[in-house]
Amino acid sequence: GLVTDGRTLDVIFQGGLEEKFLALTKHCRSVLCCRATPLQKSMVVKLVRRQLKVMTLSIGDGANDVSMIQAADVGIGISGQEGMQAVMASDFAISRFKHLKKLLLVHGHWCYARLAKMVIYFFYKNVSYVNLLFWYQFFCGFSGSTMIDYWQMIFFNLFFTSMPPLLFGILDRDVSAETLLGLPELYKNGQ
Repeated sequence: GLVTDGRTLDVIFQGGLEEKFLALTKHCRSVLCCRATPLQKSMVVKLVRRQLKVMTLSIGDGANDVSMIQAADVGIGISGQEGMQAVMASDFAISRFKHLKKLLLVHGHWCYARLAKMVIYFFYKNVSYVNLLFWYQFFCGFSGSTMIDYWQMIFFNLFFTSMPPLLFGILDRDVSAETLLGLPELYKNGQ
């Protein structure tokens, strides 16, 4: 592990030692930055995003973490004694740090699986509709006449675009929450 403080981060960022700092952190299992200013926190997140080209997640519980949360791809705010500034600036809010495991492993897995299925469904719906229009143009001699009335097209998009996401969002859970919490490696399999 690596523990660094705000003064060390000042030397790193002002001295142009970002690449060396990242090379050192790649060899560590965990890196802890303590006594850092809000600007330094956001600079560390931006450095990791820019140089390593990875997705970043920032977790904070106070106003001093807002810039770090906003600099990350995904920001999680913890509502606590330091106020609600981090929660208001974040993408997700939790009440305690212990809820982070369930948010990432359970809800993250379910959300990823639902989105993957909905993208496939979206392409299927549009391909079937465009295929129908394509073959109709051969039938009508490419005259440009409409095949479907407007009210039928509205109902087609209403039922085939809004209903499946609602049903997937409510009913689709491929693996139970207990299984996902017991086997964290399932999150990686979904990707």
